[in-house]
This record gives sequence, structure tokens and C-alpha cells, in this order.
Amino acid sequence: MIFELIDFRSFSNLWYWIALAVTWSSASHWVLGIPYDMVLRARRVGGQAETDLADITRVNVSRLLYIADEAGLILMAFWAFGMSTLLLLGFVYHVEFCQALSLILLPMSLVMFLSIRTARRIRTDGDAAEALHKRLAVHRLTVQVIGMISIFVTAFWGMLQNFNIAIFG
Repeated sequence: MIFELIDFRSFSNLWYWIALAVTWSSASHWVLGIPYDMVLRARRVGGQAETDLADITRVNVSRLLYIADEAGLILMAFWAFGMSTLLLLGFVYHVEFCQALSLILLPMSLVMFLSIRTARRIRTDGDAAEALHKRLAVHRLTVQVIGMISIFVTAFWGMLQNFNIAIFG
């Protein structure tokens, strides 16, 4: 019974699609680790909400850039090794579980690189108030577009895999 709940044929499993939806929903809500409702509240209310947004942005940008600057090379090497392994297992050796993970993690790596780039721009330009709102909104929109494309490609690939299994066994 437990193996029926944890089916490694990912594209036919409801849990995979729930995980995909939650992943992209979270990625578009937490912009640089900042909940987007804080951006909206700061834009609408101002005052203390604006100060809170500036503070949490400063902390998250500093944290993200510290990690990227101090351990970025090592993390990139591990990430490249892991993604190469997943891609090879998934698309050369046809392991469906690795295909499914690749279709989530590969676009998320693009989001992470964009987050680091946005954090560097915020620090360099010293964004505050309206400029910060705009920069975070553009970043969120970019993440949402990447998410929509990713979900479309994943759904297409998943339907193709399910179709092939149904036809060719």
C-alpha cells in the first residue's frame, strides 16, 4: 500500500503535480525571500510598512549575496554535478523520477540565478521605495513567466510520457 502512495512514475502521480504547483506558487510569492504581500502593503500604506520592507530586503539581499560570494563556487559545482546526474539519468537512461525532478529543479536554478542578479542590482543601485517596489515586481513577474513556461513544458512532457506508457507499455 505504501508503494502505491509513493509511485515513482511521477507524471501519473497526483502528488508530483501538487508539489509542482506548490513549488511555483511559493517561488512567485517569496521574492528574494520577501513575501510579496509586504511589497504590496508597503506600496499601499507606506510608513512603517515601507521601513519594514526596506529592512527585510536589506537583510535578505545581504544574506543571499554573502552565500553567493563566499560559497557560490562550491555550491555551483555541487549543483552542476547534481543536475548533470539528474539529466543523464532522466533523459539518457529514461528514469522518469529523475526527469520529473529535472523539470522542477532546472527552471528553479534559473530563478536562483535571477534572484542573485536582482539582489546585486538592488545593492548596487541602492533601490528604495518605489524603485524597490518596481524591481521586486519585475522579478516576481519574471519568476511567474518562468513558472508558466516550466509548468507547460512539464505538462506536455508528462502527457507524452503517460501516452507512451499507455501505448507501448
